[in-house]
Amino acid sequence: MEDYRQKCINLLKERGVTLNDIADAARFLQADYHVDLLKEELLDSVLSVLAKREVQLAIMTAVELDKLAESGKMFDKDLEAILMRDEGLYGVDEVIAYGICNLYGSIALTNFGFIDKKKYGIIESLNSHGKSSGICNTFLDDIVGAIAASAASRFAHRWAR
Repeated sequence: MEDYRQKCINLLKERGVTLNDIADAARFLQADYHVDLLKEELLDSVLSVLAKREVQLAIMTAVELDKLAESGKMFDKDLEAILMRDEGLYGVDEVIAYGICNLYGSIALTNFGFIDKKKYGIIESLNSHGKSSGICNTFLDDIVGAIAASAASRFAHRWAR
């Protein structure tokens, strides 16, 4: 089977998300526990998360759904409108993100809930940019949060040894 990690890195970059952005969000999640931790120290964990097939498929699905909504090409126009306004009661975006977090345990799930609520860094940028400019990031902001949460969890588990 083909490794889609580079494809996903390119998709994220196309949508304005860099590996450094994700590592910075992961650092934010670990900052209370490792005060001097640099985001660069989390890049290996980010890359490791991105190497997993389930993560790659979640990224590809999320980006495609966001692009379809913003291009006006969805068959269901009600759903398209819900995605374009990132409606609060629409939770499918979080459910896909949970699939990523589930690969890294309960710490990843709690990290995701925290960063999803705080909207730190790139996640805030994706969330606010989409709502004001006709760009749909309904799925992407949660996917990026889940990758950061999972990378932070991976780091925490490795540190605990």
